[in-house]
Amino acid sequence: MDKKLYGAVEGGGTKFICAVIDADLRILREARFPCQSPSETIANCLNFFQTAQAQLGPLSALGIASFGPLDPRPGSHDFGKILATPKPGWANTDLVSPFADALSIPVAFDTDVNGAVLAESLWGAGKGLKNLIYYTIGTGIGGGAIAENRLIHGLMHPEMGHAFLSHNYTQDPFPGVCPFHQDCFEGLASGPAIEARWGRKAYELPADHAAWELEAHYIALALVNTALMLAPERIILGGGVMAQQHLFPLVRAEFLKLLNGYLQIPAMLRDIDTYIVPSGLQGIAGLYGALALAIQAA
Repeated sequence: MDKKLYGAVEGGGTKFICAVIDADLRILREARFPCQSPSETIANCLNFFQTAQAQLGPLSALGIASFGPLDPRPGSHDFGKILATPKPGWANTDLVSPFADALSIPVAFDTDVNGAVLAESLWGAGKGLKNLIYYTIGTGIGGGAIAENRLIHGLMHPEMGHAFLSHNYTQDPFPGVCPFHQDCFEGLASGPAIEARWGRKAYELPADHAAWELEAHYIALALVNTALMLAPERIILGGGVMAQQHLFPLVRAEFLKLLNGYLQIPAMLRDIDTYIVPSGLQGIAGLYGALALAIQAA
C-alpha cells in the first residue's frame, strides 16, 4: 500500500490553501492563509508544512498551483517565479526555492488552472479523456489545457483569460477592468467586471438579470475560439461565476449559435450538455491540481 504523503499549495490572489494529502486523496491537514506580502505568506505556508512533517511524517513531494503569470519551465532562469502580475508586491516572487530549500523535497510548479485541468483529467469531469480545456471564471479568468494527456506549455503557459474578444461598444459600452488590456476576456467577464458593470456581485444578481445573457455571450465567444483552435474533447468550467448554474444553458445555447452549424461533430453539437460541463471538483480543483503536480514530481 502506498503510504506516501504529498504537500499541496493552491496559491490564490486572496488566500493560499495548504494541505497534506495521502495517496488515497484524503486531506489529513489543511490551513488557509491570507495572501499578504510574499515573505509573510511563504513563511506561514512553510511553518504549516514543517509542523506537519514533524507530526505526520515526511512528504514525498510538494505541488504548487498558483495564480500567474508565472514561469513553470524547469531549467529556465525564472523557473518558480511569479512574473508581471497585477497583485501588488508579487511580481518576480520566487515561490519554489524557499520550499525546496527548507523542506528538501521535489517541488512542482504550475498555474492553478493547469493544475486544475490535470486534476479534472484524473479525478473529475474529464476523467478518461486525453484532450481537455478547463476555464476558471471568478476573481480572474484563466485556462488550462491538456493535449494527448500532456499539459500544454510553450514559452510559458497558456493565458487564455487574456484573449481578446469581439466587443460591441454600442451594445456594451463597458470599457473592461483588466489593468493590462482593459477589455480582454478577463476584463469583460470576470467577477470584478460583473460587479463594476452592474454594481452588484455575481451571486447577488437574479437569474433573469440582463447581466447573464451578456456574460454567456462573452464566455461562449471564448469557448468557440478555444474549440476551433484546440479541438478539446470537453470544456470544463469552474470558478465563482460559474457557480450560478443557470449560466450553463445560456452558454451552451450561445456557443451553438456562434458556431452556426460549423463542425458537424456529434459530441459538440448533439451532446452539448456533456461537452461544456461544470467542474467535477468545484471548489477543490486548484488544491487537487497541486496534489496532481506533487504526484508527478514524486
